[in-house]
Amino acid sequence: MGLLKVSVIFLLSLITMTLAEPPGCKIRITDRGLEMLKAETKRFVEGELSNITMPEMRGKEGRFQYTIKDVKITELNLTSDLRFQPDVGLLFEVQNSSITLNFQRRILYWLFYDEGAINASAEGVNIFTVLHLIKDQDGRLKISNITCNAFITKMRARFSGTLGRVYDFIGTLLTTGMRFVLNKQICPALNHAALVLVNQLLETVPVRTEVNSYVGIDYSLLNDPVVTETSLDMDFRGMFYDLKNENDTLVNNAVNPVLREYDRMVYLALSEYFFDSGLYSYFKGGLQKQLLLNSFQMPKDLEMLLRTTYLGKIMMLDPAFMEHPLSLELEVTSPPRSTIKTSGAMVAVNCNVKVLVLPPGKPAVQLSSLTMEGNFNLIPLQGPLKTMLQISAVPLINNYIKRGVQIPLPDGMDFIEEVVEYHNGYIIVGANLHFRTGLREIIERNHANITACAKPCTNTKIRSNKWRF
Repeated sequence: MGLLKVSVIFLLSLITMTLAEPPGCKIRITDRGLEMLKAETKRFVEGELSNITMPEMRGKEGRFQYTIKDVKITELNLTSDLRFQPDVGLLFEVQNSSITLNFQRRILYWLFYDEGAINASAEGVNIFTVLHLIKDQDGRLKISNITCNAFITKMRARFSGTLGRVYDFIGTLLTTGMRFVLNKQICPALNHAALVLVNQLLETVPVRTEVNSYVGIDYSLLNDPVVTETSLDMDFRGMFYDLKNENDTLVNNAVNPVLREYDRMVYLALSEYFFDSGLYSYFKGGLQKQLLLNSFQMPKDLEMLLRTTYLGKIMMLDPAFMEHPLSLELEVTSPPRSTIKTSGAMVAVNCNVKVLVLPPGKPAVQLSSLTMEGNFNLIPLQGPLKTMLQISAVPLINNYIKRGVQIPLPDGMDFIEEVVEYHNGYIIVGANLHFRTGLREIIERNHANITACAKPCTNTKIRSNKWRF
């Protein structure tokens, strides 16, 4: 019975794995990429902590009555680290750091009244924060929860004013209260930074959005990110669709891209399905299935090729046709398909091709009508036509993808120093990351834009790099 139960569980697991939708796009962020984010994350956290506000404090000790107000953090010296937390998300840690504060005091002792500034320093500041990363219901990467622990080992205060030295002995009382209050403010500040501000930035990553007036793209996550000690991997649907009929999409039967590299900051894997769904959607969307060129529009080498190829037929019809312009009509009859191998990538396209001569004032005369396959497996007699198809069809295919490959990155981040590797069924782009401005500036600008909206805004800007086949 036990063996049967194990077999059933194994079979169900195998079926689930088989039916799982393979990603059209994968992204891996390595520990090298995280290393670049450390300085930006530290600056962001320092900015959030410097904005901490603390309530006015009042108290009485014997004949002393005191009030503390206008607390300001003037300096932060944080020793921080950012790393992956396996199976969870990210860990941000601050150890043995210090925070300098300044606040105003009012003290009444018997009939003596004194006020002045207090400079205080919190020492042994330690913060342990874990960000839990998930796929939300819209398929977007999101921080679902934050685990935060913060404590300050000790706090010192220096008094100024006429009775500064007299009041040093009550410094312990004041700093104990300040340390308690500051401890309570750190984690709420970081909670707001992560769950509100950073999540707002993640919302700028395109999930399902229009690319142009013909097609859209679906970059929704298929499952929760996979986090190890050295990387964070995300599987995206990576599917284009026709805006006029969003349910008419290709079934993804492509191979599942495999990422093995860790040398660069980020890796982007795109399967054949990613490109095929784009070509299919553009074809179904009606974007320029036909290409019509006359002698004045076509490249000179193409015109020369046509005249050379059809010289005999032109002479048989009417030698005077040699002086007249030619026309090439090319119609894509089915969605183009991509093939990616270790040797490179290509696009297969089926076309109807007509070659005509255009006598002035007379109907066009057809020289040839062919159905051609873009895989270029042509018989020797059609060898010149292979070159003709390359010259004429490749610009047509490039016109489908002239906007380049769409990349799911937050607004303000770009790929730089890209290197493309070809594998059987997919390509891998290794790159480094670049912030056009600082992370804090990006988050603040994005938050300001959202705050300015009368209703919730979604800034779904799309980053685009142009990779050709």
